[in-house]
Amino acid sequence: MFSCHHVFILLFLYRYVRLAVNLVAFCLHRPIPLPETPRLTSQDVTVVIPSLQGDGGELWETIRSILATEPHEIILATVEAQEQRARKMAKESNFSKVRICSVSQPNKRRQMVRAIPEVRTEITIFADDDVTWPSTLLPWMLAPLEDEQYGGVGTNQRLRRADRPNLQQRIWGYLGALYLERRNFDCASCMFIDGGLPCLSGRTVAYRTSILRDESFTYQFTHEEWLGQYQLNADDDNFITRWLISHGKKISYQHHKQAEVLTTLEDNPKFLKQCLRWSRSNWRSNITSMFCDGHIWRCQPWSAYAVYLTTVSHWAVLWDCLLIYLYFDMAGSWPRESQELGFAMLVGWIFMSKFLKLLGHYIRHPIDFLLLPVSILFGYFHGLIKGYAMLSLNVTAWGSREGADDDDAYRMIRVSQKHQEALEFRNVVCYTQ
Repeated sequence: MFSCHHVFILLFLYRYVRLAVNLVAFCLHRPIPLPETPRLTSQDVTVVIPSLQGDGGELWETIRSILATEPHEIILATVEAQEQRARKMAKESNFSKVRICSVSQPNKRRQMVRAIPEVRTEITIFADDDVTWPSTLLPWMLAPLEDEQYGGVGTNQRLRRADRPNLQQRIWGYLGALYLERRNFDCASCMFIDGGLPCLSGRTVAYRTSILRDESFTYQFTHEEWLGQYQLNADDDNFITRWLISHGKKISYQHHKQAEVLTTLEDNPKFLKQCLRWSRSNWRSNITSMFCDGHIWRCQPWSAYAVYLTTVSHWAVLWDCLLIYLYFDMAGSWPRESQELGFAMLVGWIFMSKFLKLLGHYIRHPIDFLLLPVSILFGYFHGLIKGYAMLSLNVTAWGSREGADDDDAYRMIRVSQKHQEALEFRNVVCYTQ
C-alpha cells in the first residue's frame, strides 16, 4: 500500500519530470536548416488571410509585411458585407498580388474552404490578419517541406509590444507575452523529443496544398462533430494538426529568430476572454486527440504526456497545495531543522518551476522580472478559467473581437441541422469567383 512518502514522490515526479526533460530538449532543439539548393521558393507559396473586416491599418501592415517576402499571391478571404471595402483597400494600396473572395457568414473554416480552391501553388500558408512577418520567414517555413513526408510547418511567435503602454496595458501585455513564450517552449521541446507539438497555430502556418484539396480532408474539415451532438466549425488549426498526425504526415516547428512572427493579443481585461476561448479549444481538441482519435499515444507519446495530458491533470493550486500537505505529513517525524530545510527546498523548486521555461522572455525584457508575482498569481487564477471552460465546452464565442460573434451559432451547430449546413458548405467549396 502506498504511503504519503510514495504518493509525494510520484506526484512530484509526475509534475516536474516533464519540466526537467523539456528544459534540456529546448536547449538542444534546432530548426531544420535551410537547404543549399532549395526546390521550393517564395513563388511556390500562396498566403491565405481570413479576415472579418477586410480593411484597416492592422491588416494593411500585415499584408505589407507578407508582400515583402515575395509570395506568389495573397488571397484575402472576408465576408460579403466587407468585400467592397476589401477590394477598395487592395486597389487604393496598389496591392496587385492580393485577390479577394468572400463568404456569407463570418466563420474562419468557411473562409479557408472558400479560398483553398483558388490556390494555384504547391504550398498554402494561412496567416491571421494581425501578424507581422520578418522578410526572412518563407525560406525557413519551406525548408522542412523539401521533404515530402512533411505536411505542415509552424513558426515561433512573439508578442508585438505596445509603444509607451500604461500600467494596465503593460500587465496584460506581459501575461500575453508569457502565454506565447510558454507555447514556444512546449513546441520546441516536444518537437525535439518526438516530433510532436500541441497545435500548428493558425497565426501563421504552412501546408501542402494537395492535403487541403483532398476531398476526404475537405469533407471532414467541414463536418467535424463534437460529442456526437454538434457540428464544430471552430478550432480549425487543431483539426488540421490532428489530421496530419492521423494520416502519417510529419509536422515541423521552426524555432528561429528569422522565422519569428509578431502578433497582437488583448492588452486589457478582454485577455481573460481570449484565455477562456483558448482553454475551451484545448479541452475539445486534446480530449479528441487522446480519447477519440488516439494516434498521439503511438506517434507522439512524450507530447501526449507533457502537453495533451496536462489539459485534464494540470491544476496548479490543487497540486501545489497537495504537495505541501503530503510533505508535512511525510516529514512529521523529522527534526525541526530538517523539516524547515526540506520545506524551503520544496517551495523554492515550486517557485523556480513557475518561470524556468520563461527565462528567454526575462532575458530579453529583464524589467518584467518585477511582474513575476503577477504571473504566478495569474497561473493559479487560470485554474478557475480552465474549470469554467470545461463546464462550457459547447460555447465558441470569442468575446474579445468586434464582429467576431455576430454569427457565433454557426460555429457549433446541432447535428439536427447538419444536412442543411452540409449543403451550404458544398456550395461554398464549389463556388469560384
